[in-house]
Amino acid sequence: MTPGQTQLDETAVDLRAPFFRRIWILLTVFTALLLMAFLPPLINVNQYQKRITTSISESLGRPVHLDHINLTILPIPGFTLENFVVSEDPAFGAEPTIRANTVHATLRVSSLWRRRVEFSKISLTEPSINLVHTAAGKWNVDSILLQAARLEAAPTEQRSAGGAPRFPYIEATGARLNLKQDDVKTPFALTDADFALWLPDPQTWHLRIAGKPTRTDVPVGSTGLLRVDGTLGRAATFEQIPIDLHGEWRAVPLGEMSRIVLGRDAGWRGDMALSVSTQGTVGRNRMQARVRLDGWRRADFVPVHPLSFETACAVTVTNAFHSLAAVECSLPPDAAKEDAGLRLSGSLGDIRQRGPAVLEANVTPTPIGNLAALLQTVSARIPERLTLGGMLSGSIRYGPTGENTGFAGNLLVKGGTIKAGPDEKNPIVLGDLIFRQAAEAPVTAAVGRRRAGSRPADDRAIHPVARPDEVGTVVLSPATIALGGREPAVIEGRFDLHGYTLHLSGAATMERLTALSAALPQFGDGLREALPQPAGAGPMRLDMTAMRGWGGPQTWREVTVRVPAPARNGRRGR
Repeated sequence: MTPGQTQLDETAVDLRAPFFRRIWILLTVFTALLLMAFLPPLINVNQYQKRITTSISESLGRPVHLDHINLTILPIPGFTLENFVVSEDPAFGAEPTIRANTVHATLRVSSLWRRRVEFSKISLTEPSINLVHTAAGKWNVDSILLQAARLEAAPTEQRSAGGAPRFPYIEATGARLNLKQDDVKTPFALTDADFALWLPDPQTWHLRIAGKPTRTDVPVGSTGLLRVDGTLGRAATFEQIPIDLHGEWRAVPLGEMSRIVLGRDAGWRGDMALSVSTQGTVGRNRMQARVRLDGWRRADFVPVHPLSFETACAVTVTNAFHSLAAVECSLPPDAAKEDAGLRLSGSLGDIRQRGPAVLEANVTPTPIGNLAALLQTVSARIPERLTLGGMLSGSIRYGPTGENTGFAGNLLVKGGTIKAGPDEKNPIVLGDLIFRQAAEAPVTAAVGRRRAGSRPADDRAIHPVARPDEVGTVVLSPATIALGGREPAVIEGRFDLHGYTLHLSGAATMERLTALSAALPQFGDGLREALPQPAGAGPMRLDMTAMRGWGGPQTWREVTVRVPAPARNGRRGR
């Protein structure tokens, strides 16, 4: 062999080596594909069915059933479970807790060589989940959470196997979450929901859920998206489970929101955004909530300036979310106690029972002009340029009072003025307006029968005290109103769920009555027809009562009008 030939043979070997390596790789891959294609039907997967159902059942603490199991190799080895059912605890009913036609469990391949089967992911497709609450205050998920807390589990993303099995990543798509009260399924549900649960560390589960709230008993349109994200910890009892949850419900049309909450369209339009966070334990936690309304208005008209406002609340939640204590809400949000225009506080002993509940609303001195936009939102007839002057303050309390439960307190408007527009130079001046609950204020049973021009002090002798069944009725105590006479007139009234009654007595001119009607058109309904025609330019002495049912026409009754005689010899007649 010549040196040249030796060099040629070595070169040939070097050229052939990569070729054979490629052929070997291709053959290996081809063989693996053949095994994946033909081997699964030959493998008896039924031997794993009992191990899989037992593993899931022990994790949930509930019996688990499935009809059939299939082995899948591509793209990742795993099992497909058909007609997967998690049975309910008999104490909460007979309907299954979870039912899913298809569940795919992605296998941790290394677990096949050990006695236990581990899954890296469990995916449920369009499952139906029942969340049951009993009259005794128990939830059907109590025992599931406690059972999971007793089991040793390694974090979901732990790479290598250890002494404890790794907790799988559990997810659901297109889920439906039904809310049941005992054996009765309520109309509330969460649809098109996506759910995820995993174990980031040995003591904490991370939960994430998003879905569309709906009702089954009324047609509901778009209701926005409800999201919940947070963590649950391990504990010996359900009430001791640590929680750190954050939720939001955004882009919610108010009309659809009222359908969800009330079961009907309340007639309001605009959008709501709600965010809630809570930290503590299931038995006792502190909840923070913030609500924002944008473009709030009535459905039957569009005001020039729809209302937008935001409020924030904080509450201590106890008794496994059944009791509320130390409720604090403020408007505007985050305002100091002395700076908040409106501050609500209270408590609710048990939301499952009526009372004892206490609610108190405090209004710090606030310009009443801020209410003009509210009036324009609730009525299309309020002038766009309505200008209100004065300060609003007071407090209202709802809760037990002796043997009864009702409202107490009052609201005061001090230095009040009314103008149809800011350029008007002659406002209508009001005395102090005091709104009281009927049980605390003298009220006339036949408003309008008192002597015209009588002083407010006369009411103590003329008006009987309100009956206990009048709880909820608001009374406007007699107050002066300058309507062009030498002495101001007196106005008083009462408001309840059915409507209102106003009584006006004293001296007034047609000019001032017309100005008041221009600023508050509802007051002027039917007034001109009730007065003598022509009324004249001078002051009249009036004693008349206006009555209106909410949403109905206003009528003036028991009208007594006395027009002074014409002047003679420079002196007015008597």
